Amino acid sequence: MTSPADPPDGAGTGGPRLRLLAVTACPTGIAHTYMAAEKLVQAAQALGHEMKVETQGSIGAENVLSDNDVIQADGIIVAADKDVDLSRFDGKRVLSVGVAEGIHHPERLIERVRSAPVHKGGGTGGGPALAAPADGPGGGGGKQRGVGYKALMNGVSYMIPFVVVGGLLIAVSLALGGHAQPDGGLVIPEGSFWKHVNDIGVIGFTLMVPILSGYIAYAIGDRPALVPGMIGGWIANTGALYDSESGAGFIGAIVTGFLAGYLVVWIKKVEVPRFVRPIMPVIVIPIVATSALGLFFIYVIGKPIAWVFEHLTDWLGGLTGTSAALLGVVLGLMIAFDMGGPVNKTAFLFGAGLVSRNPEIMGMCAAAIPVPPLGQGLATLLRRKLFSEQERETGLAALFMGFFGITEGAIPFAAARPARVIPANMVGGAVAGAIAGLAAVTDSVPHGGPIVAVLGAVGGVPMFFVAIAVGAAATALATVTLMSVGSGTARENTVASATTAPTAPAAPTEPALGVGGVLSGCLTEATVRQRLVADGKEAAIREMAELLAATGKVTNADALVATALAREALGTTGLGEEIAIPHAKTDAVSAPVVGFARSTEGVEWGAPDGTRARLIFMIAVPEAAAGDVHLRILALLSRRLMDPGFRERLLAAPDTGAIMRVLGEIQ
Repeated sequence: MTSPADPPDGAGTGGPRLRLLAVTACPTGIAHTYMAAEKLVQAAQALGHEMKVETQGSIGAENVLSDNDVIQADGIIVAADKDVDLSRFDGKRVLSVGVAEGIHHPERLIERVRSAPVHKGGGTGGGPALAAPADGPGGGGGKQRGVGYKALMNGVSYMIPFVVVGGLLIAVSLALGGHAQPDGGLVIPEGSFWKHVNDIGVIGFTLMVPILSGYIAYAIGDRPALVPGMIGGWIANTGALYDSESGAGFIGAIVTGFLAGYLVVWIKKVEVPRFVRPIMPVIVIPIVATSALGLFFIYVIGKPIAWVFEHLTDWLGGLTGTSAALLGVVLGLMIAFDMGGPVNKTAFLFGAGLVSRNPEIMGMCAAAIPVPPLGQGLATLLRRKLFSEQERETGLAALFMGFFGITEGAIPFAAARPARVIPANMVGGAVAGAIAGLAAVTDSVPHGGPIVAVLGAVGGVPMFFVAIAVGAAATALATVTLMSVGSGTARENTVASATTAPTAPAAPTEPALGVGGVLSGCLTEATVRQRLVADGKEAAIREMAELLAATGKVTNADALVATALAREALGTTGLGEEIAIPHAKTDAVSAPVVGFARSTEGVEWGAPDGTRARLIFMIAVPEAAAGDVHLRILALLSRRLMDPGFRERLLAAPDTGAIMRVLGEIQ
């Protein structure tokens, strides 16, 4: 392969058109990442060159550079204040500078990259962008909670396709290839076409747990953590390795994912001789971390899981003589708790073991089994704005899986929001189990969901469907209630672009101009002020806070001001170009809200370029909604505000209506 490391003679102004690439990134702010990207693109266009920029912001990498992009590039500019993996640029001219250089001197960087040194390997191999959550413009740093949350989302987003593909293939194979038995059972003949389809689906379900664990670990510890994460997840899901009849399921995978990730991070910090360093990420770290994690799970964590499985079974055996409703509640709670883990499997195997002698117990289980996926799917239909587009699609698949009694269809929702979804699932499961127990519903086969009633295996079919319907409704209502309480009226975009790799999330799919305002309704005419009275930063922040308070979404204006000023103390939110974006994450607001004001004389904000802020946006979000909502607003604003024409139109707009029309251009 020949390398175009040496650009054509005369490249630059008036010369041949260059193909340039760039990576922009900052560990403590999202706005600077996108400002640098926009400036570089604008400068390249003005000079007659091609430019593609990969942004590694706090919401992950976007517009990721492909291998073909790199092969054809005449030079690469890395404008970043954090580690960026340069190994993919071997043999190319690479110019590495701080992100501020990309904002203030893009033309100079384009000129310098033509004579930059050729990268010959050994570049930094920093972890994925997810490992460094940011706070916003100017810095402030992310909280460790943010690292864990984004790592979890990383695993969930990779797991979802396995859940959907595996679940739907199993469901389709049962529907089209299953044959009803005289006792009401459903069997797919061995060696048949649909049995092979079913087997492929089972493989998808088998892989989803190690995938979840592996990519949680990857988001924390980078590539060396992928192997221990995946193998740890497989061990967690294989109960036979630690004398348990059931594996630890997706909850065990979450545990192994975080353990593997942080174990690798710790090993990386160990000082080793220079000659060992090249083999550390490929051989030493994966072997040590995988062995340590696997043995730790088998000998330390696995034993308690096996003990729980055994004693839960004995405990359930002691409940068989108690009230049917109480037993139904207990079985429903267990079925819905971990959806394939030891608690779920204990309840299911208990019912399956008594199916011939006491089919009422399996009837309770069969009613609870489809409730989590049906309830979560119904929730995505009831309150669509609480879920991302990808989650809404997953919800439709969950409804289909629920019909066929595939409880695992709810796992993506539970893994993304365990504190909200698991309790909601358990509420619905308990309701369904109790109703089935009271109505003495029976099930003569070890399976659940509406499909077993359709095939004639259920006694008391009307009440069976009532139990499922009421349970699913209870789960859906509990889910949307808990999500609404946790995130105000904001859309909780947890998986963000889960259809792509989490280190390369898609751009927001909904338009910036929403019903009644801009930025999905966070900025409305009520939060626009044509002329700011304040002439100092603190006074301006207080005036903006009072403007936001008029919406009713601010419960404590003084606390909002204090939080915004504390954020300023960490680093100015004055971005330059006469722009400032003060922001606060605080429970002093009940829902995300954005304000905009213009200052005629400008406010001194400590911007890097020395300009006074004339365009001021204030963003306030509750702590619970401070993830993608907060960061995407910053990203959208930062990109659009780099357009001089947009800024000029915003300054020249004669009234509030005209200002809103200009702001409506934010996409």
